[in-house]
Amino acid sequence: MKTLEVPVLIAGGSLVGMSAAMLLGHHGIRPMVVEHHRGTAIHPRAAQISQRTMEIFRTVGIEQMVREKSGEQFVQDGSIMAVETLAGKEIAHYIANLNEGVRDVSPVERVFISQSLLEPLLKLRAEDLGADLRFGADVISFEEDADGVTASVRERESGEEYTVRARYMIAADGAHSAIRERLGIRMRGHGTFSNSITIYFRADVSALLRGRNLTVIYVLNPALRGFFRFEKPFHSGFLAVNAVGDPSHPITDVSAGLTGERCLELVQAALGTEDVPVTIENVMHWKAAADTAERFSSARIFLAGDAAHVMPPNGGFGGNTGIQDAHNLAWKLALVLRGIAGPGLLTTYDAERRPVGAFTAEQAYARYVTRTAPYLGTKGMQPVAPDLNVELGYGYDPAGPLHENPRESKGRPGTRAPHFRLVNGRSTLDLFGRNFVLLAGPEASAWREAARSSLADLEVHRIDDPGFAEAYGITPAGASLVRPDGFVAWRAQSSEPFCGRLSSLLFQADA
Repeated sequence: MKTLEVPVLIAGGSLVGMSAAMLLGHHGIRPMVVEHHRGTAIHPRAAQISQRTMEIFRTVGIEQMVREKSGEQFVQDGSIMAVETLAGKEIAHYIANLNEGVRDVSPVERVFISQSLLEPLLKLRAEDLGADLRFGADVISFEEDADGVTASVRERESGEEYTVRARYMIAADGAHSAIRERLGIRMRGHGTFSNSITIYFRADVSALLRGRNLTVIYVLNPALRGFFRFEKPFHSGFLAVNAVGDPSHPITDVSAGLTGERCLELVQAALGTEDVPVTIENVMHWKAAADTAERFSSARIFLAGDAAHVMPPNGGFGGNTGIQDAHNLAWKLALVLRGIAGPGLLTTYDAERRPVGAFTAEQAYARYVTRTAPYLGTKGMQPVAPDLNVELGYGYDPAGPLHENPRESKGRPGTRAPHFRLVNGRSTLDLFGRNFVLLAGPEASAWREAARSSLADLEVHRIDDPGFAEAYGITPAGASLVRPDGFVAWRAQSSEPFCGRLSSLLFQADA
């Protein structure tokens, strides 16, 4: 068999695997992606893209494309609410407007876009940045050693097998990750609590919407518990169903024995009328679960996305969390592969992302219980944290809070660097994304001089704009060191005698 050598092998080329390829390419690393399916997603699963993920897309140059595709497909700034049926009574509003009250914390906005439209954008950008994408192929075996990973790959169409030798491997092969199982890494959490279905259908529901701008519509009635999502011009959509029957003691195995006739009954029960013609197009069977892997890495293999954490769709956190896994990992792999940092830097991936993954999975579970399944009870359930805390306020400092309102972090090390609008109209976030960046106040000449002698790739910016120092928790003589992923690595209030040792701060976690 022929042997191909690559810096990083990515097993799985869906949302998270493709994002990992794109982000590695952004940092100058050309990975290979091996994906079982013969192309990008075909199911139009709607994904709520958080501000944090949109910030990542902005960094790699696809934010505007994602916004345009979202606008073609879905109404913007809709509400998230609950109804008895679409035609009937409204029960509750969870979010009145998807972007209300959050525009001050980021230069980007939340959007909805289906994976079937998003993945081709990721694929195109990953290819532009040099990724080798191999669809219709499987990683059939692998061995890890002290210097890398050797994997056997089989092409599904031809049956051809070949060997891939990689320095590192990312397992983005989904909730049933064969790589995770082979590594003996167990999942911890609530387990599976529903064998759910998603029914894709065509029906003209425009009259039933009654002019309401609805993004996600939970349906709670004696027949079923689930949620709707509709695409413009409101002639198609899907209904996800988690439970049927008695709300106090429901049937949660919705998948078993499902027929086309039963799918039609469920859609009509959720619409609240049989007068609208409905055509069932497809059904996807899936398990609602909330679990986190007990570790996110082996020596040279890293779990990302559903391979590392699974969560119900409530809150729209799953795909975003996986993309943020890839964002955390890509720059670290790039620095190690380029010889700038030692392999100890990679140990921070598990330390940083596993607590965040577990917290986010618990928050998705809490929303599932409170919105869809109160029969599960609140024992062992985390209190529901604000969406903004989950999306932008998670932190990496083990001595600090795991989450908070991002307006309150003020540039504290371990938190996402704050969005601050500069006088030129750009955001401070636009300065990050490829290298370490030192943001220095107008009186921080000593820090700027120390930075220029520390690392060739360290970018230095003097920020004179009024209000910047306060936003980043420093004085005009202070400085903030920001990582390539936009998280604050360290800061100094003023020009202390620490300046000469700035280089040692860049890779504090390096062993």
